[in-house]
Amino acid sequence: MPFQVSKANAIASKALNYRIIKADLISSNIANIDTPGYKARDIDFAGALQKEVDKLYGTTKEKRLKLAKTDSKHLNPLYDDDLEGAVVFFRDGQDMRNDGNTVDLDVETTELAKNEMMYNATIAAMRRNSSIFRSVLDASSKV
Repeated sequence: MPFQVSKANAIASKALNYRIIKADLISSNIANIDTPGYKARDIDFAGALQKEVDKLYGTTKEKRLKLAKTDSKHLNPLYDDDLEGAVVFFRDGQDMRNDGNTVDLDVETTELAKNEMMYNATIAAMRRNSSIFRSVLDASSKV
């Protein structure tokens, strides 16, 4: 029986990747705080992770009409949902300065701190999960 990574570990791994993307976007926002016309960007973290969970557990609820292919040469349709990764969007609800920039340093530093705490919590959970797995393996090898 081949070794398989648990589904929870796979989801946590994707969550770490999305947290890194979010940190990069926040850093980019902070770096462009003085760029005229720059709009603060973010990712739909929950939506991206939900897509991964649905894909992994096969719980995707089909909400679109299936297109009929009447010829084998027809291409398969490409939907936004089929694209890998998280959706990047411009943050709404932030005040725009006179130069058109929407970056707010207080919001960005708060988001960065929150993102870092969630990243560290995910790492801690993955370590805990792997230590439990290792102890089970060690106990079963002594039998």
